[in-house]
Amino acid sequence: DRAAFQKVFALLRAHEVPVPDFEVWFGAYRNLFRGMIDLSRQTHREANFEQVLRWLLIRFAVPIEGKVSFRELVELFYGEYHSCRRVYPEVPSTLQRLQSMNVRMGVISNTTNPSFIKEAERKASGLDSYFDFALYSSDLPYRKPHPSIFELALARLQYEPAEVLFVGDQPRMDILGAQGVGMRAAWINRRGDALPDGVKPDYTFTTLDGLLEIHVG
Repeated sequence: DRAAFQKVFALLRAHEVPVPDFEVWFGAYRNLFRGMIDLSRQTHREANFEQVLRWLLIRFAVPIEGKVSFRELVELFYGEYHSCRRVYPEVPSTLQRLQSMNVRMGVISNTTNPSFIKEAERKASGLDSYFDFALYSSDLPYRKPHPSIFELALARLQYEPAEVLFVGDQPRMDILGAQGVGMRAAWINRRGDALPDGVKPDYTFTTLDGLLEIHVG
C-alpha cells in the first residue's frame, strides 16, 4: 500500500494542497489502519479505509475542498493497489459453464474497500455478468465468518442453506462460516496448505474448475 499512498500524496501535491511529511502521514495511516484490521479480526466488524483516510485529512489539516474530490483520492489509491491483481486462467470458463447450467452465483467478500471500488474491479475483470449479487463487508455490520453475512446471501437467493455451496479459500472465515449456517462448503486450496484443526470442507479442489466435478441439480 506504500506505492498507492505515494500516488495519493503526489496528486495532492500536484493540486498544491498543503501536505505533511510523507513518512509521518504514511506512518499514521499504517498504525491506525492496522489497528482497525487487528480489531476487526476479533469483533468481526470490518475496518473501513474511507474512515481512515477522512481521519488523516482532518488530523493533518489537509484541505482538499475545491481542489480534488475525496472519491478521486480513494479511486487513485485502489487503482494502484489493485493494479497487480489477475484472474486465474480457469475462472472465466468455469463461471461460464456453471452459468450455462443455470447455477445462480453471488459474491460474499471481506473487504475494507468501498463497494464502488469492488464493483469497478469486478467489471474490469470481466466477471460481473456471472453474478446475481455481491455482498461486501465494508457495507455491512459484520464480516465473515459472522453468520449474518451468509444469512443475507441466503435471503438474496431465497434458498435453504443445504441447497447452497459456498466456495472460498480461507478455511476459518469461508469454510467454517458457511458451514455454521448450514451451507456446504468447497475449499479452493491452490497452494497445498494444511487445514487447521477442526475444519472439514465438504469438497477440496486445487483450482476452481474442480467445481465442475460436482453434480449440480
